[in-house]
Amino acid sequence: MAAGIAATATARYVRTSAQKAGLVLDLIRGKDVNRALATLKFTKKGIADDIAKVLRSAIANAQTKDGFSGDVDRLFVAACFANQGPSQKRVRPAPMGRAFRVLKRTAHLTVQVAERPEKMVKVSAAVGEDNRPKRPQRQKGQPKAELKAGPGGKGPRSKQSQAKE
Repeated sequence: MAAGIAATATARYVRTSAQKAGLVLDLIRGKDVNRALATLKFTKKGIADDIAKVLRSAIANAQTKDGFSGDVDRLFVAACFANQGPSQKRVRPAPMGRAFRVLKRTAHLTVQVAERPEKMVKVSAAVGEDNRPKRPQRQKGQPKAELKAGPGGKGPRSKQSQAKE
């Protein structure tokens, strides 16, 4: 597997503002693709359907790349953002013969998916041999050390609890 397989998909001129799309994109950033699709399915925003479509396209783009392992479960949303597109200017009639300008905003949605690297497991030199540092063992006949009281003197072996006994 080549390290860093990433695929991008972009939807341009989507009829929403970049700010509204950014709110939904923040929900899926960094998640694995299956969880991101589930999140988008249950998000109560109109733009969530468009973002899900772009995410599915990015997954399909990753599957066609050379060096892709074939496991879609290892894909995650590496980056997603909404850039501002051109705004359409419209005129709305206002009182007393005036006119107000209405901006119909558009956005460019970009989703990038990448493959998580495989976890490498270190194999120890000798099987069965534990190389961890050992805790010091108490000698036979040596008394146990008393626990010290925590802040406020209300620990498990504080003077107050010993006085009550």
